[in-house]
Amino acid sequence: MTTAGEKDAAVVSPAAGYKVIGTQPARFDGAEKVTGRATFGADVRLPSTLQAKMLRSPHAHARIKSIDTSRAEALPGVMAVVTAKDMWSLHEAPGAVDAELKFFGDNFLASDKVLFCGHPIAAVAATDQFIAEEAVKLIEVEYEELPTVLDVFEAMQDSSPLLHDNLYTSSLGKPSEKPSNISLHIQHLKGDPDKGLAEADVIIEREFRTAMVHQGYVEAHFATAHWSPEGNLTIWSNHQGHFILRDAMAKLLQLPVSKIQVIPTEVGGGFGGKAAQSQYVQPVAALLARKAGRPVRLGMSRKETFEATGPDKGSYIRLKVGATRDGKLTAVVAKAIAEVGAFPGGSVSLASTIFSAYEVPNGQVDYYEVVVNKPKSGGYRGPGSTPATFATENVVDEICEQVGIEPLEFRLRNVAQVGTVSLAGRVYQRIGFKEVMEAAHAHEHYRAPLGGPNRGRGLAVGYWHNHGGASSCNLSVNGDGSVSLVSGSVDLSGTRLTVAMQVAEALGIDLNDVRCDVADTSAVGYTYLSGGSRTAFATGLAAIKAAEEALHRMKLRAALIWQVSPDTVTYANGVFATSAGPSSGSTKRLTFKEVAAQLATTGGPISVSSSVLPQGSGVTLAAHIVDVEVDPETGKVRVLRYTAIQDVGKAVNPSLVEGQMQGGASLGVGRALWEGYQFDEKGRLLNTSFLDNKMPTAYDLPKIDTVLVEVPNPGHPYGVRGVGEVTMTPSPAALALAIHRATGVRLRELPMTPARILQKIGVIL
Repeated sequence: MTTAGEKDAAVVSPAAGYKVIGTQPARFDGAEKVTGRATFGADVRLPSTLQAKMLRSPHAHARIKSIDTSRAEALPGVMAVVTAKDMWSLHEAPGAVDAELKFFGDNFLASDKVLFCGHPIAAVAATDQFIAEEAVKLIEVEYEELPTVLDVFEAMQDSSPLLHDNLYTSSLGKPSEKPSNISLHIQHLKGDPDKGLAEADVIIEREFRTAMVHQGYVEAHFATAHWSPEGNLTIWSNHQGHFILRDAMAKLLQLPVSKIQVIPTEVGGGFGGKAAQSQYVQPVAALLARKAGRPVRLGMSRKETFEATGPDKGSYIRLKVGATRDGKLTAVVAKAIAEVGAFPGGSVSLASTIFSAYEVPNGQVDYYEVVVNKPKSGGYRGPGSTPATFATENVVDEICEQVGIEPLEFRLRNVAQVGTVSLAGRVYQRIGFKEVMEAAHAHEHYRAPLGGPNRGRGLAVGYWHNHGGASSCNLSVNGDGSVSLVSGSVDLSGTRLTVAMQVAEALGIDLNDVRCDVADTSAVGYTYLSGGSRTAFATGLAAIKAAEEALHRMKLRAALIWQVSPDTVTYANGVFATSAGPSSGSTKRLTFKEVAAQLATTGGPISVSSSVLPQGSGVTLAAHIVDVEVDPETGKVRVLRYTAIQDVGKAVNPSLVEGQMQGGASLGVGRALWEGYQFDEKGRLLNTSFLDNKMPTAYDLPKIDTVLVEVPNPGHPYGVRGVGEVTMTPSPAALALAIHRATGVRLRELPMTPARILQKIGVIL
């Protein structure tokens, strides 16, 4: 294992015997990105493209009494103005639009009410950006201001102002009798929680809160839309899932999916913020382009990105946890409330990740989603798992103190194993939880001296369940023996390379002979979004399936060349061989390239399409060890040392995995110490730039050391497991425990700012 300061990631794994998997070639897209040749969303430029701008609400909650766009439409250079009426008029019976679709559409163009500051109301397309900005100022909107609801507890009261008159609580599968700001209540139940608490020697009950937090991607949302004379729509966008975008546009615009083509660009950072329902600009650009009869480009400023895109949910979690004196968990009872913003929907993983790293015999989790006058929440790197882990690990650490058991030893006594059933009902297959904790326990960092006052060390473990989902690939064998691979997965983190590496391994050919590209929605089968730590696993499986079929067909061609039965043909290390035929006894050989060179004369091209819907994605665990120094006069936290240890399945490319681990940890540091939305009493977001919403830079972080624990995922032929989400999950919890060791106080709210630290230690009141 490597020690701090060494160049490469430490890898703890069994021998694999692969030729391509486990190597560290450079990313396919690296040169284009560092030289500026790559095409991002902002780079698309079509002839005669119009520039667009949105009008946004200055109020967090108000009824729209009237909108007058006449002055804007009269401004020279303005080619189109749209409001929500332009979208809903496309539906034959606008009043019959289902509530879920109406909520979705109203998020990017408000119809009757505005529900957060920055809520879009109208949009303008003009011949240049300056005219569009002037035209937006000419749109007149009459508002009736309504009471603003910013706190989930206020929103849950029967007396609270309603954000939606047609939102009913879905509680345990049944709708409420009257409208509510509570959109969802689900419950996970295992065993007998009351009995488990009665058996406990120690019971800890604590409350935790986390703020809404933005993903902080560098490139804002962009889309360019163009309609053909035949009524076909083409969209270029930096979205994480172009098939999801296509399907959403079809519903909103009342078009068959065959009439919509979505072309993905490079994505300048996403982390879940450009996934699923994050269509903030694409529908509006399409409406403007249809009305103007010209292509329209619509992007967002940094202020708009913070105000009106999907941050991760704020949360409140109350945990009541029981354990015995000998260090065994007996029960967990949790109440979790997610602050989902102005509209319902999204991931419920906050509920399913509480105590999911542990074997808990009895438990109950009640989870609520509540709408408030803030931007609708979106995904963020293992959505929900970070606040769940923040609460879980804080309570586990307190139990360790009370029962007098060393923190890692306690975790090892309670770690989930094969056959464990989580509180959410997930049954674990082969997992590396114990191996990760053992690697943490053995790591030099865990016992190294801290070397100074006001310093502390924290360790926390975090869980993520990973995803499968549909993926498709097209694979063609070329006459020179190279292979062209086309996938439907947007590349966020080098997945073009990791998928190509799996193809090269499956075919037994050199990686340099594989080209991997990302196709638009008209050129490859349906593929779910790039997110949830699914791409290397699921799209990799689709690519392997295509490669295996192509290899089977190549074997038939080799048999045809030799005039032998295909059953006699073997393939290994890039070479086909047979001992059958007229000169039996001698072995005939043809390389992959030699068979490919004869495709034209043995039946024509070989081209394979494959689609998969895999289920065995495999859960994963990470352990983070962090040392901090806390200035008792200013409350400033300095991160001194950081080690991330993670079950990565089989690391297809260890350098990319290490980058994911380091990137996730750095995001976690920002979320722990500085980042979080701040609103005034009117619901106006106060930190709308990178100056006000501090994110960590290289100056704020030490080198983040990594240990890759390779426990192969049985659901994949090469053992691949998703790695991207869990990389952030333990970070705030580990920092909270380190701060506790340094100061003697516990912080139960994120972010753990200097002011909050000083309040806790009593320097300021």
